[in-house]
Amino acid sequence: MTDDWPPGVPPVIRTSAVEGGHICSTQRAALADGREVIIKRCPYPADQEAEGLESLRAAGVPTPEVVGVGTHLLVLEFVGDSGEAGHGRSEWAALGRSIARLHRHTNERFGWHQDNYAGRFTQDNRWCDDWPTFYAHRRVLGHLAHAEVPDPLRRRLEKACAGPLPALLRQHPEVSLTHGDLWAGNVIAGHWLVDPAVSYADRELDLAYLRLSDDLPAELFDAYHAEWPIDPGFDERRPALQLHKLLVNVRHFGPRFLPRIADTLDGYGW
Repeated sequence: MTDDWPPGVPPVIRTSAVEGGHICSTQRAALADGREVIIKRCPYPADQEAEGLESLRAAGVPTPEVVGVGTHLLVLEFVGDSGEAGHGRSEWAALGRSIARLHRHTNERFGWHQDNYAGRFTQDNRWCDDWPTFYAHRRVLGHLAHAEVPDPLRRRLEKACAGPLPALLRQHPEVSLTHGDLWAGNVIAGHWLVDPAVSYADRELDLAYLRLSDDLPAELFDAYHAEWPIDPGFDERRPALQLHKLLVNVRHFGPRFLPRIADTLDGYGW
């Protein structure tokens, strides 16, 4: 254990390696009281991720229970995969319905009561009354001062955010509670959601991130659509809504994501 071990959580008696963890390091562990947990060491304040998990859980989304929180350490219930954790087969349709119900939790303004983190980087959650403005300024332009984006591409993104990108987005969407980083890697066993970057946003942002993955089953999307139909025009808006995730990836993993950003702008003629 470390000096950051959460008070009141029993000591660890054994650990083993787990796969994954692009930003954080994780271990599976057995506690002295017999519980199996995941120990996650984060480069950002762990209490903000814990708050995001608890917010999703309160909205009815299946998430691992937060067992303890240190400064940069989370102890989470081990949920594993379907075979290890004994949950039976993955329930993708049930997850689709629960995400739709999550999005039914609404607010008056876009944002969150505090900034949180998209991976290692601060996510600007200052309140805003207008979704296109929030997305362009809080999610896209906010990364350009830091991401290694070539100047010609940077200027194209700035020009897009000055007019055509906000005009493309839904002007008055529902202000939905969103996971904020809902890609396939943050879905465990087709059932559990992890690693949130929560905020109130247009629900299409979560749906666009899910569509970044080609291997998620149709049952997930069909069940979501049956619970809350997706508005016409989403497929046209989707690549623009993925720009934020791609810029975050550039900051984390380097320039290999730049061609996809350029292709997105080319596709719109921006």
